[in-house]
Amino acid sequence: MSDPSVLVVEDEPDIAALYAGFLDDRYDVAATETAADAIDRIDATFDVVLLDRRLPDGSGDDVLDHIRDAGYDCRVAMVTAVEPDFDIVDMGFDLYLTKPVSRSKLLAAIETLLTRSEYDDLIQEAAALASKRAVLNSQKPAAQREGNEAYNELVERLEDIDTDIDDLSESLSSDDYRAMFRDLGEA
Repeated sequence: MSDPSVLVVEDEPDIAALYAGFLDDRYDVAATETAADAIDRIDATFDVVLLDRRLPDGSGDDVLDHIRDAGYDCRVAMVTAVEPDFDIVDMGFDLYLTKPVSRSKLLAAIETLLTRSEYDDLIQEAAALASKRAVLNSQKPAAQREGNEAYNELVERLEDIDTDIDDLSESLSSDDYRAMFRDLGEA
């Protein structure tokens, strides 16, 4: 079995090299520095993409849109100096990391993403939405969150998913349940 593959999309060569150094003993790592190169390079072989939002020839957001529009099943972490705002609610990433990112935080993020890739679609959606809610809760005051339609829709969707997950869990045997969530506590 081959190592999971990670694509680092980072325009700062020193940071890209640092990330690759953090990861190359555990993962098959490739790196690129531009949005155009990332779009050309990404394919179904990548398990995880670490994606900067600011690239010299465009936005990482456009690369993310390409990944999702093409139907690639990789997990994506935005690793960026761009402070999160409510625009992240509609973005198709799985984790949002604000630079600087330590080795341990980067490794933990990749392990979390790889574990999430084992979840079924409902659990993946819940995990991504919960990550977005957590980022917004830590960065935006409650009054701003409560008055924002996108944020309220995110919270409502999470509540709906929680109900669906509860219904699903009632239909599983204890062995099925343990197997389905065996790695959740380690992520």
